[in-house]
Amino acid sequence: MTLDFSSPGKVSINMRDYVDNILEEVPSDMDGVATTPAADHLFKVNPEPVLLEKKQAEFFHSLTAKLLFLAKRGRPDIQTAVAFLTTRVKQPDNDDYKKLVRVIRYLRETRELTLNLEADNTRVMKWWIDASFAVHDDMRSHTGGTMSMGKGSAYSTSTKQKINTKSSTEGELVGVDDVMPMVVWTRYFLMAQGYEVQESKVFQDNQSAILLERNGKASSSKRTRHINVRYFFVTDRAQAGEVKIGYCPTDDMVGDFFTKPLQGGKFRKFRNLILNVSE
Repeated sequence: MTLDFSSPGKVSINMRDYVDNILEEVPSDMDGVATTPAADHLFKVNPEPVLLEKKQAEFFHSLTAKLLFLAKRGRPDIQTAVAFLTTRVKQPDNDDYKKLVRVIRYLRETRELTLNLEADNTRVMKWWIDASFAVHDDMRSHTGGTMSMGKGSAYSTSTKQKINTKSSTEGELVGVDDVMPMVVWTRYFLMAQGYEVQESKVFQDNQSAILLERNGKASSSKRTRHINVRYFFVTDRAQAGEVKIGYCPTDDMVGDFFTKPLQGGKFRKFRNLILNVSE
């Protein structure tokens, strides 16, 4: 991994050598290219799977771990696909292997991409948090979140939720609760470095979830009481001035990139914002 500070006010995180090493070691059945790291059916699981043999399953596990290292450091554009693959390492099947192949083909097509970070105001942190409702085979939702201080995503996350929820609003609440510890930690980390943090803005695209997070008990009902610990935690952080909850239209919700396998123009739009690159 190379950190390039040659451009004023900008750092480029280059992991091309790491990508090239991965591409050199993969078998020939992973040849070819792809324009996105995952197809629409990423979260679909075959109910009658053909499991990989032991040696191939070990290779699947090893390669997925290497991709996770890459996704968390310099290539967040593959993070959603890798997040799903990490849930399949115990008993991967042929369909999972095909999804792994898709990621490798995408990396071959985009090996030149780098993550480029710029900070336009170190006093304001902007977070976009979203959730896709009941997309996994066990009907659990998927949380996605990202943070920027100007251009490029300094932090991103894509993870399967640990509990089942009854509605998209509940899924959004669980999603923001999943990411909130990192939101608060980042604020205090920057303050410990001597920076003044004026605001931590958390953007969501679900108005009902925002209402619950802002008002807490005043917006509670029997339908949502069973998750009150989660949204009251968010409400407490908002009332303490540690975060500010705001609305973001779905078309501009960058966190959506980390909740589902986007395709086409929307994938490219958000990828370019996250990596801070141009077409």
